[in-house]
Amino acid sequence: MGLLSKKDAKLITDPLADNNPITIQVLGICSALAITAELKASLVMGIAVLFVLGVGNVVISLMRNIIPSKIRIIVQLIVVAALVIIVDQVLKAFAYELSKTLSVFVGLIITNCIIMGRFEAFALANGPWKSFLDGIGNALGYALILVIVGFFRELLGSGTLFGFPVLGDPIEKTGVYAIGYENNGFMLMPPMALIVVGLIIWVQRSRNKALIEDH
Repeated sequence: MGLLSKKDAKLITDPLADNNPITIQVLGICSALAITAELKASLVMGIAVLFVLGVGNVVISLMRNIIPSKIRIIVQLIVVAALVIIVDQVLKAFAYELSKTLSVFVGLIITNCIIMGRFEAFALANGPWKSFLDGIGNALGYALILVIVGFFRELLGSGTLFGFPVLGDPIEKTGVYAIGYENNGFMLMPPMALIVVGLIIWVQRSRNKALIEDH
């Protein structure tokens, strides 16, 4: 018998596609627009949310029977704020330049709708193990979209990935630049992130007609 039952495995796999928190639930859009101009920032933000949501879901689940319902939102905010402070301090200690790039957006993890939504909708009603899997699944789904958007925005906007040139030298006109290609500066602007997310949503719904809402 495997470590995960089929039902438990769906807690991780569903948010990666058919129940993605960004493209299906339309949550956490702000960071997807703001920090995805660089692939490294997208990846680090995804890892940060993975830690906060995975650990936070477990903490809330363990406390679910002793949290008074009238102050549950306050308790949830305290838990997520404490975890975000840990993330922020680790970034400042080991990746200071990146922490400046992410700046205020790390702090805004506190109010990320995905995190508060999973605390409220799942962790308060389920045990620690299921809550952990749910947190990991939703965080991976969030990170997946950020990485995809960051990949295309940095590649087409700067000609780099993780800061390293992959399309050639735009000044020396090597690589694809030798045939007249130019970086698309519009890709580095926040509106383009929304367009890329929209294209991902279109692809998802084209492949799975059940995701198309009836009006």
